[in-house]
Amino acid sequence: MCITIQTMSSRLRRWLADPLVLLCLAAGLLAFVVQSGELGTADTTFRLQTTHWLWTSEPQVFPNDYPEFGLRGREGRLYSWYGIGQSLLMLPADLVGTWISHWKIFSGYGDDPAVRSIVVSYGTGILVNVLTALVGFRLLRQLRFSVRESVLGVLALMFCTTHLHYTQNMMENNYIMLLTLTGFSFQYEWLRTGNRRALFWGSAALGLNLLTRLTAGLDLIAAGVFLLLVLWFERVSGRELWRRVLDYCKVAAPVYAFFLVADRLYQFYRFGSFTNTYVSLFAKEQRAMDPTLPANFPWSTPFIEGFLGPLFKPEKSIFLFDPLLVLAILLLVVLWKRLSPEVRAYGLASLLLLLSYISFYARYTYWAGDFAWGDRYVSTSVELAVLLAVPLLLRHRENLSSWIWRGGIVIVLASLIIQLASLAFWLPLEIYQMETLGHPTFVIALRFKNIAAFALGKMDAWGLNNESMTQDAWDYVHITTWNFLPFLLRRVGTAPGWVVNTAFAVWGAAITALLLTLERLRRVVEW
Repeated sequence: MCITIQTMSSRLRRWLADPLVLLCLAAGLLAFVVQSGELGTADTTFRLQTTHWLWTSEPQVFPNDYPEFGLRGREGRLYSWYGIGQSLLMLPADLVGTWISHWKIFSGYGDDPAVRSIVVSYGTGILVNVLTALVGFRLLRQLRFSVRESVLGVLALMFCTTHLHYTQNMMENNYIMLLTLTGFSFQYEWLRTGNRRALFWGSAALGLNLLTRLTAGLDLIAAGVFLLLVLWFERVSGRELWRRVLDYCKVAAPVYAFFLVADRLYQFYRFGSFTNTYVSLFAKEQRAMDPTLPANFPWSTPFIEGFLGPLFKPEKSIFLFDPLLVLAILLLVVLWKRLSPEVRAYGLASLLLLLSYISFYARYTYWAGDFAWGDRYVSTSVELAVLLAVPLLLRHRENLSSWIWRGGIVIVLASLIIQLASLAFWLPLEIYQMETLGHPTFVIALRFKNIAAFALGKMDAWGLNNESMTQDAWDYVHITTWNFLPFLLRRVGTAPGWVVNTAFAVWGAAITALLLTLERLRRVVEW
């Protein structure tokens, strides 16, 4: 017994001295702390219903959700228009959540937030966050950043970018981010070692993204561009370059083809066609219901408006919602000649990916992603570029002027504050308020005003409540409380008092554990 206890104690000490273990623990605790118990948006709720359809007799789309959601497909049935990727991701948590929701202890619970959604949001959010920390750290180490620089780079991604918001509001973004980082990391391993197994798994991760969004094909292309840029910056050319390209295609092309065929088979199952997408079917149905829509709907936005919007529109600007992007671009420009070929290649590939996403969605009617914090269609590519910001700032401190160093620290702190503010309320709050405040609205400033007004009980006095917020009773309850599970349980008032109190106690303990983990991590990596 004594030997066993000593062994466990020794193992625990090793874990608490391992920065990667501490980083993953911090990522998991962070995901736990920020959850609201809700899935975040109607989109994810609809995708979870598709998950349920996979293993139960329930339909993909309920009739009362149509025509707001769903499309008529084969045999006149209603089908979800989304890819099946995120639905597959949520399948294990949905199985567990459904089982738990039938426990006798929950028989009298009114299901708001539903037990099933609580299990799915916590289980999936924690899993994705921990895996992202692992892969992000792995990639930064492959780019030859130190352990300290890599740890702080991942923490900056987790805490100081829109990745934090989408950890709380479970859209597809963080899942796409995880798969893209995995693809970059394992394909780069192949480039350096020739390990075909690594190339296979990297290609599988990128291919799996196609089941989530077909536009994630841009991520697939960006990974290939990243590898080509590495070879180009290292002056590999001629026969050797051609050999590498052929070796890459022999492994990656069949993997990509498999996932593309899988997506097309799912499309055929629903809508009887291998070639169309939900966008064309959606446009056809919408024009039938509203003949006044333009013939090119939903690609009716002038290109210049949709291109400049994500850059400069105060309601969606990527520079406002992800200020670390400014720092990343500045450091890439200033330090370009000092950077290694692989860092140059990654930085340039990620920025080209960002430009590609902005250009692709520029003409889309809903280019800003509608109900979202920032521009959700481009936020993942922003985060990929931002991953370099803090590691570069730390590594090249001696080569930077004092104003760039100090300005960089200010941007990091500002980014942290902005992302923490993004968690305070459910994201539709400002969207409802803009119906009376008008456009353009500086959304981030409005969020800070909402936080101050709610904390001081001044929402009415400062004119921040309007009729639009009250028209949907369910929405009104959810946007008028702090967006964390204990507060939401108390606001809804369905759960017994002891459950609410227990939730607050667990939440407080988790916050404490997160702070202690970060402090331990600070000591281990000496930042």
